Amino acid sequence: MTRPDGGGSDSPPPWLSVIMPSFHGEKWVDTALSSLVAQQADGIEVILIDGGPTSAAVDRAAAYADRLNLRVIERRDLATWQSKTNFGVSIACASHACLLPVDDVWLPGRAGVVRKWIRASPDAVLHLGPSAIIDRTGSTLGLWRCPLPDDVHLEPEFVRKRLLVQNFVAAPVAVFRRDEWTNCGGLDEGLWYSADWDTWLKLSARGPVIYHGEVTIGFRIHGGSLTVTGSREVADFAAQMRIVLERHRGSVQDADGGLVRAAEASIIVNSALAAASTGDYRRLGDAAFAVCRLGPAGIRRYFRDSRVLNRLMPRVRARLRGSF
Repeated sequence: MTRPDGGGSDSPPPWLSVIMPSFHGEKWVDTALSSLVAQQADGIEVILIDGGPTSAAVDRAAAYADRLNLRVIERRDLATWQSKTNFGVSIACASHACLLPVDDVWLPGRAGVVRKWIRASPDAVLHLGPSAIIDRTGSTLGLWRCPLPDDVHLEPEFVRKRLLVQNFVAAPVAVFRRDEWTNCGGLDEGLWYSADWDTWLKLSARGPVIYHGEVTIGFRIHGGSLTVTGSREVADFAAQMRIVLERHRGSVQDADGGLVRAAEASIIVNSALAAASTGDYRRLGDAAFAVCRLGPAGIRRYFRDSRVLNRLMPRVRARLRGSF
């Protein structure tokens, strides 16, 4: 079912499409949509695709149709966030798009900042930036930054060499050209965890990437997120990352093998941390050894590109606060 959108037939085409995949999103959808309303920005279309077993999220979202150019679509046949996202991008109208999972939020001023990014560099395949990591109450826990220099056109090889070590892109911060998303095939719907990482690698191979310094997104961490619930199956979690590494390792220069060794160490560390989050600390020693054996240069590369402390410390703070 599609609910009426908030734009009229005489409205100019949007300059940005916001794709919102949802499943049991009724807990968060008001906060996410309110953050879009607060932008008071014209020219943005919002496409929410819900696959939940009830219409709870759809009913809550429909209440925003008079304040946003909004399409709310029920598609219970689309079982995963990847399939919902690919569908949303396929029906979007703007030249540029971004994702907004229903548990994340836009920070004040994002609309104006993103419009500035696109106007200055419409040829860029990806616009990226840092994200504020927030807990389930909305309190800020830290910043998640990308290991990239600010406000310059970055060549594909430079970005991919760093991105292959670790997915350092918070999904809702990325703004991408919709035609290039389509050309590269979008999200691989067979990857339940690492599909976005795979797509950023595919997109970044197709043209320049720009990293901006503004913090425009609140990326929420909580106990019900896919990252947490999915990573409890540690072997499958690691396998998801290895698929992406094997798929892309041959497309970047790695004369001494140091890049791939750092990426493999990152998978071992991520798997150990996922196990530790469930109370299994046995893998932490292996993780420390995997990093140490990289040697001084490899260790520097690992910590620079993995953003492990940026990702880990906010989760520790949330657990200590009881707000995870």
